[in-house]
Amino acid sequence: MNAPVQSLKGLDLKAEINRLRKERNAVILGHYYQTPDIQDIADFVGDSLDLSAKAAATDADVIAFCGVRFMAEVAKILSPQKTVILPDMAAGCSLEDSCPPEEFAKFRAAHPDHIAITYINCSAAVKAHSDIIVTSSSAEKILAQLPMDQKIIFAPDKNLGAYFNRKTGRDMLLWPGACIVHEAFSETELLKLKAQYPDAPIAAHPECPAFILDHADEVGSTRAILEFALKSPAETIIVATEPHIIHQMQKAAPHKLFIGAPGADGNCNCNMCPYMALNTMEKLYLALRDMEPRIEIDEETRIAAKRPLDRMLEMAGATVGKGDMGPRG
Repeated sequence: MNAPVQSLKGLDLKAEINRLRKERNAVILGHYYQTPDIQDIADFVGDSLDLSAKAAATDADVIAFCGVRFMAEVAKILSPQKTVILPDMAAGCSLEDSCPPEEFAKFRAAHPDHIAITYINCSAAVKAHSDIIVTSSSAEKILAQLPMDQKIIFAPDKNLGAYFNRKTGRDMLLWPGACIVHEAFSETELLKLKAQYPDAPIAAHPECPAFILDHADEVGSTRAILEFALKSPAETIIVATEPHIIHQMQKAAPHKLFIGAPGADGNCNCNMCPYMALNTMEKLYLALRDMEPRIEIDEETRIAAKRPLDRMLEMAGATVGKGDMGPRG
């Protein structure tokens, strides 16, 4: 049982985390949506699949995944021999929550002529019921390899599925899930912000609703948004995804102004992921100290979940554990 966080007052958390990282032979992964202090202490910062791939390529015995539960599960699926810890096991995901495995299995059974293309933002159990896993950056390439008359269930993100339906001309059957972060953006407030900064391009994640994507100059994965922000000649850029990614943008291009797209109240506070926020430096220290909470997946589920992941990597032309990854979630 982890000690109360308040008992850690006065502890040099950064020094202790660095000490435990060395003692445990651990690699610390930080998602772009983590707070700046966690991003800055992580060995790798990036998107979920990219981080799991980088961890698989290391000789670390322990993976401390500062992200959400499904991300840590992917790390365990790809590195079953490693111990995977998550600073707070309550760090879930609204997309994962929207797609219970039992309900998804029933939905699949009701549509036996469909294959299941499932976004990586789901539980290991849902992955085990899927045919191909996709990331936001690999989905289009994978869909292009499937016949247009192939019937497809796309889960769990209805906005992402609708985006690819529009982009590819398909009519995939969409599971009705959504990311609470990307659903919170306001078109009205975005247009007000755009009026203030008419020359600022808008970069948006495809998990956003169509009424946000329709105004975007760039639509892409978290990594793609970051790359666009750095390459764009614009001095001001509006960012429609979880705002903690702006930390990496500001580090790489301190001369630019990055503005988080607003929510309904006119600011972007409501667009911070409450699940990602559960991970803290204190909890990371405790997880490394106590080696818990641990991600555990029964071997049958792990193997079943790895199969559609492998299919994605094969179709996207990527490999795990051999350098840089092609698709990033």
